[in-house]
Order: sequence, then C-alpha cells, then structure tokens
Amino acid sequence: MKKKLIAFQGSVGANSNLACDKFYPEFEAKSFSTFYDVFKAVENGEVEYGLIPLENSYAGRVSEIHNLLQDSNVFIVAEHFFPITHNLVGVDGAGLEDIKEAISHPQALMQCQNNLRALGVNTREFSNTAEAAKFVAKTGDKTKAAICSKVAAEINGLKIIKENIQDLDGNMTTFVAISKNAIDPNPVISPVITTLLFSIRNISGALYKALGGFATNNVNMLKLESYIPGGVSQQAKFFIMIEGHPNQKSVGLALEELGFFSKNVKLLGIYYADKSRFL
Repeated sequence: MKKKLIAFQGSVGANSNLACDKFYPEFEAKSFSTFYDVFKAVENGEVEYGLIPLENSYAGRVSEIHNLLQDSNVFIVAEHFFPITHNLVGVDGAGLEDIKEAISHPQALMQCQNNLRALGVNTREFSNTAEAAKFVAKTGDKTKAAICSKVAAEINGLKIIKENIQDLDGNMTTFVAISKNAIDPNPVISPVITTLLFSIRNISGALYKALGGFATNNVNMLKLESYIPGGVSQQAKFFIMIEGHPNQKSVGLALEELGFFSKNVKLLGIYYADKSRFL
C-alpha cells in the first residue's frame, strides 16, 4: 500500500525532513523548495500534511509563516517540539583553521552566531541547511563549511569539523502540522491549544480590552506576537495561542470578548499540545 505524503521545505537531510521522519514515520516525506509551495501542496490535496517550523527557542519565529497561515486555507492540527543540533562540516582534509566562510539557512546561522563570531568566520545565507551542504561539497573548497545535520553531511560526503556548534544547549524548534481539514480534539484526553490571528478595531485601548477576557476568565495565554503583513503598519496583526478549547466555558467567554474588540479574527487550529509543553 502506497504511503501517504507529508510535505516539508528544504532538501533531504534538512531538519524539517528529520522532523517528518521522527513524528510521521508512517508517511513519505516530500520536499518542496519554498514554504509557499508546501502550503499550496496541502491546499490542493497533493499531500496529506505539511510540517512547518513555527519558531526556534533561540532565534525566534520563522517570519513568513504567519502571513502564509493568514492567506492560506489550511489548519494547524498538531505541534511538535524538535531538538536541533547543528554541525560545522566541510570537505575532506579541511580543518577548523581552514574555514573562512560558514554557509547555511539564516535561522541556522542565527542559532550559531556566537560560536561563529568566536571562530572569526564570515557567514553566507543559503536556502536551507541541506542545500548548503550540497553546495560546499560541489565546491571542494576547504575554506568553506556548511552548518547542517549529520545526515546532510553524510549524504553529501562531508566530514564533521565541529559538532554541536549551536549557541544554546536545548536548542528547540516548534513545528506545526498543517492540513486542509481541521480537527476537534477533546481537552479531557489531553491539553489542547487554540491558535488564532486577529487585528484590533480602531478604538482606544482596543488591544487591552480584547485581551482582558483571558485574564478575567483565567485562560492561560501561551503566546502573543504582533507582526506587520507587507510592512503596512496600519494593518498590524496579532498571533495568539491559548490553552483550552473554545467549547470550554471560560475559553468561549474570553474569545467572545476578543471578538467584540477585534476584527478579522481567523481560527488557525485547535489541536493537542506537544506532550512536553506542560511538563
């Protein structure tokens, strides 16, 4: 029986690919060159799910994902915490003293920035970590290194020059699974997260009033972020994650208050929390 497909952005050996293999081993992982392509593949039914990095514990959110969630007809159906380890890798014969330039995805470079500064190397951004490894392998240049997973290094015949080059121990990326179809999890079984995007009405104190219902109804707010779609400051939007299901009375009342002082509220998904979130 043919496996169902799950989409990720990047190449084979990228961290998103490794996350697919870990959390969805029964699916066949399919690579796409951009996050936009992943969203479209989910929307048109080419794949069952997409697995998207939402944020990193050190480098913060992946900036374009909020806009794609706003503009696409998909739902978040799961979250997964995935530990990230980065390795400085190069061609055969290269040593740490040879490296003049480190090449990788901007998020990976950011997650290793202090160690890279200490090494005194230049950095260059690349589309993803696995493609950076492929590029370094093709150059055969001992002065260039990629930051990538051990799997990507092995696939491209590169050697590991320095393991665990990330700045933060416990470096973690939160991935979310997206689907065409929403799910309706039961908060009695396991903790549930509700995630939304909204913009506020043009009235005095609108944000304070919109969020007040979460405090008065004892609803735990897990995340609140503002972002500017397309750089238009008058259209600021807010990304919010709360603990609980809209069917629960306290959550329902808080969302009702949010809706009164907001406009363009979009439900992104209701899904089970990663099991380690509340440990």
